[in-house]
Amino acid sequence: MESLTSNSMAMLYKSMDYLWSKQTCILDNIANVETPGYQTKYVTFEESLQQAIQSASRDGRPVAAMRQAIEGAQPVIHEAAETTRMDGNGVDVTEQMVELTREAYQMQYVMDAISRDFSMLRTAISG
Repeated sequence: MESLTSNSMAMLYKSMDYLWSKQTCILDNIANVETPGYQTKYVTFEESLQQAIQSASRDGRPVAAMRQAIEGAQPVIHEAAETTRMDGNGVDVTEQMVELTREAYQMQYVMDAISRDFSMLRTAISG
């Protein structure tokens, strides 16, 4: 049973890590909205995860290799080079608030998926 749920749970936990990094980055952007020269930062994860999964799929042990690939994928923080104001600050508060709301919905979706997985596991154990 562990091998059937390990990759999906690893993916869900890694998604939570990514979303936490994304939320922290967005909140940093909002906190620095009045800081001259501050550039908007953003987090990506998809490319790192895709490269790790492609690398693992070439391995002869797909379940174990995939879990290691998922756990090894890391979010990457980038800095936007756009400046929208005279003081060199590139933060658009409205855009950041929209991203924060989107991220909150994504986090709720992942938490619901984790809850469902544990509920199914509990049902399987209790019969």
